[in-house]
Amino acid sequence: MLPVGRRVAYWRGRRRLSQQVFADRLGKSKSWVDKVERGVRTLDKVSTLQDIAGVLRIDTSVLLGREVPPAEVGGQVVGVERVREALSRYDVVVGRRAARGQAVPADRLARDVTLAWTAFQHARYPQVTGMLPELLASAQRSHAGDPDSMNPSTANFAAPVGRSVLVQAYRLTASLLVKLGETELAWLAADRAMTTATGDVVLVAAATVPLAQVLRASGRARTARSTALAAAYRIAPPDLDGAPAPGLSLCGTLVVQAALAAARDGDDRATVDLLDEAAGMAALVGDGHDHHRTAFGPVAVDLARVATALDLGHAGEAVAWHEKTTARDAWRWLPAEHRAAHLLDAARAYLHTGDPGNAGRALLAAERTAPGEVRHRPTARAVIARLVHDPHAPAAIIQLAAALEVA
Repeated sequence: MLPVGRRVAYWRGRRRLSQQVFADRLGKSKSWVDKVERGVRTLDKVSTLQDIAGVLRIDTSVLLGREVPPAEVGGQVVGVERVREALSRYDVVVGRRAARGQAVPADRLARDVTLAWTAFQHARYPQVTGMLPELLASAQRSHAGDPDSMNPSTANFAAPVGRSVLVQAYRLTASLLVKLGETELAWLAADRAMTTATGDVVLVAAATVPLAQVLRASGRARTARSTALAAAYRIAPPDLDGAPAPGLSLCGTLVVQAALAAARDGDDRATVDLLDEAAGMAALVGDGHDHHRTAFGPVAVDLARVATALDLGHAGEAVAWHEKTTARDAWRWLPAEHRAAHLLDAARAYLHTGDPGNAGRALLAAERTAPGEVRHRPTARAVIARLVHDPHAPAAIIQLAAALEVA
């Protein structure tokens, strides 16, 4: 890709403008134009790029280049319909012959689920979407072939392998679909996870995490809050001191989900109380862990304070928590998907405080951290759509918007 300055020089030549005439029309000096074209001076303001494009009678995106192919990076992730089809099949339940005798070994299935979760935590959403149909089918067959899968009597922290893997597969599916804005389909996956987990309090708690996310995304904040708290307090240890970290992580994550729901419902007091409660558990767990795929710890709780402050209309407070929390070393220990998702919240918070420059920088940092989080989430595209028309946003936003075909 040609540098922006070279593009300016090329189009100035095409329009048969001398550097002096071009500078006069921009209200700049000839020296300024010369430095831009030689790359000595950078163009980092949208307003300047728009002025240059106006004089040259071209679209601003032309100055930045449109070589990035939009088909691969924008819009709906290809393969969601195959996930829908996989969730709609009942081959194992009705005993279809094609579904029998194809069981995947338990160790391989567990490895496949781990690989899918890892891809999700790196925001490789198209890859996860492609993996899910076969993963769901294999997990369903494994669950059906487990002789203890329908016996919940003694399940606690050691669920039958088939059932545990299927719950994780459904949970992953729901989490992905919420990210992609497929709320109704995510609800089906979350409901399947809850049904499969029934009888095992820990599996139910794990399945409740994406269920709470789905309920919140579908406008059922109060139900999300009550459901998350019921599951959390069901597994809460009587004494936090000395309690196993995995259980505390799951319990604390559910309390955070309840706090997010309380904020969505506009309940300031409950939000603060629940986050403080979660912070107490997080202090015992510490940062740098990923028990039950929660990444729960003090940093995760403080990032939730950003999201809740934003929902409650306290954008300035959200920015303050963001800047304080991301300055800590433990921030970098979170999964890439978690960090990028938070940076989208930060971008929204900066926009609400009238700071499009920092909003754009937060968005671009999210894109560098986990490109899929920005390129495939409707939330990110909405932020880009707001920024691309702001003259004070970073110039690179225009290039990103062009690549994603966001107007």
